[in-house]
Amino acid sequence: MLRLSLEKDTFSPDSIYDQVKHYMIAIAANGAPADVYYPVLPNSTANQLPIALMLQGALVDKADYSNYAQKVASYGFVVVVPNHERTRTGLDGQAITGFFADEQQVNDVLAQMKLEDADANSPIFEMVDTEKLGLLGHSFGAYAGLAAIQNINNPNVSCGDYTRPPELKAGIFYGANFQTPPYSGTFPLIDNQGIPIGLIAGTLDGIANFGDVATTYDKIQDTPKALIVIEGANHYSIANQDSDRDPNRPTLDQATSIGAIGRWSGLFLRAHLLGDRGLKF
Repeated sequence: MLRLSLEKDTFSPDSIYDQVKHYMIAIAANGAPADVYYPVLPNSTANQLPIALMLQGALVDKADYSNYAQKVASYGFVVVVPNHERTRTGLDGQAITGFFADEQQVNDVLAQMKLEDADANSPIFEMVDTEKLGLLGHSFGAYAGLAAIQNINNPNVSCGDYTRPPELKAGIFYGANFQTPPYSGTFPLIDNQGIPIGLIAGTLDGIANFGDVATTYDKIQDTPKALIVIEGANHYSIANQDSDRDPNRPTLDQATSIGAIGRWSGLFLRAHLLGDRGLKF
């Protein structure tokens, strides 16, 4: 359930910061390149910005999430978008090498942000709240994020040695459905152990259809949780440009859909990582 406080001056859905910058790093644990987005702060305060890790959709380059990442960062987060390349076995048994999210990225990126926060030469030196981590994710990355929150080593998205860090406080995902095995039609209970989960669904998503997202939402055991629907959005409405990998074309233009998905992502994380009182799920 979602509640918006309508009292004057208590809540605004608008971005908190007007300007967002970004820089590039390599994740020390695995060498993966990553883009880091952060808001320009009018007054620098230590430990001000929680971390938001974006787990990419299968075969989607990190650059395709730049507009979305900027929007989320404008709500007061350091948003990290890595390119995590690995080889996995497809449904047809063939090996596929490309960008695929992995649960271990949660710990690897958290460790990297602690290094960045402690580095006097880093653009985000002493700005990061390294005790608060939220997850973002698209499609395959959303699946990885849901597994990571449950603290399970799912073989589709884990090399087998993942342990959930205590800093992980919430996650919100686009184009997500959690089936085990994938595409089996079997939706297990999602044991989120009190960690808030938000799901955002496009009504024209031809890959993660709304029914599957809604069923995934129903399987989330603990509240708070949220299901947010974007009319006219397809599977790639979160990315900078549409893709014909989804057979459905969106009726909502890309800039509007990214703005809506980014806005809800930022608001959800603010509610659960920063304790905003105007928005309750």
